Amino acid sequence: MQHRAEGQADESVALRIEVAGRTLGHVRRRLRVVPHGLDAVLTGSPDDLPPAGQDGWLLRSLPGARLPAIAASMAGWLVAVRQDYPRHYIAMEGKSFDDWWQGFSSKTRSTLSRKARRLADQFEGGFSVRSYRTADEVAGFMAVAGALSGRTYQARLMQAGLPTGAADVAEAVAAAAADEVRAFLLYAGGRPIAYLYLPVERGVLVYAHLGYDPDFADLSPGTVLHVEAMRLLYDEGGFRAFDFTEGDGAHKAQFGRASVPCADVLLLRPTLRNHAALAAMRGVDGLAAWGKVALDRMGLRAGVKALIRR
Repeated sequence: MQHRAEGQADESVALRIEVAGRTLGHVRRRLRVVPHGLDAVLTGSPDDLPPAGQDGWLLRSLPGARLPAIAASMAGWLVAVRQDYPRHYIAMEGKSFDDWWQGFSSKTRSTLSRKARRLADQFEGGFSVRSYRTADEVAGFMAVAGALSGRTYQARLMQAGLPTGAADVAEAVAAAAADEVRAFLLYAGGRPIAYLYLPVERGVLVYAHLGYDPDFADLSPGTVLHVEAMRLLYDEGGFRAFDFTEGDGAHKAQFGRASVPCADVLLLRPTLRNHAALAAMRGVDGLAAWGKVALDRMGLRAGVKALIRR
């Protein structure tokens, strides 16, 4: 087996058990986490796997085409796909903002433009987007965006808000000093209402954190900010790609321009406790899948999802 080794050590991983974005609990295991960057996903030629953790490996964003070979090579191990999804990305090299913009349908371009006008019309003076790149700028961004992040549904329901601990801020500032961060805030009515944080890895922009003030959710501030950020990023130039990373979603699918089928895969030692953990996770996953089908049939899924995020 192969993959792009990142040098991560055996670590305690909290495998979430969730329904409709709400975390019901965790199963902790000692795993070697193996992330696959966009280059590894696109080339299909990652490095050898590092040694397994105490309980095995967690392969993040493994290209789907490689899953059969890995499963076949792991005879006796427990192999479980935690989620499969298209890994969305944008190839930016040699492209302009207009190239990306024209990738939307005319109807979608009209909708996005209308959202920006509607947001601007709600506030005297409209809205503005501020960009952050240097170490000092990113330190200021982390203070403002961190406070905003605590109010987002990503932080409240998914524990996926912008990390704001002292170590996280220091790491972001150090990355900015190495010119490896691009960050943006959308201001309206004199206050920040959306943020976007993008690490830069070897010329690839990584979609790490996007959040917005829930009081203005109906004005689509996150969407408006992302469009304006793309305009600024294309104007700057020099980026190879925009990587939407692991997981699917309507926003990623809409803003991306290509995708590769990927999966998050658990490779566990066949112990009794690991068998029990997988059975529990599969049971909840099955229940959640049944619930989605039932809500879709009744036409209620979008409404229930919106209610959960309140």
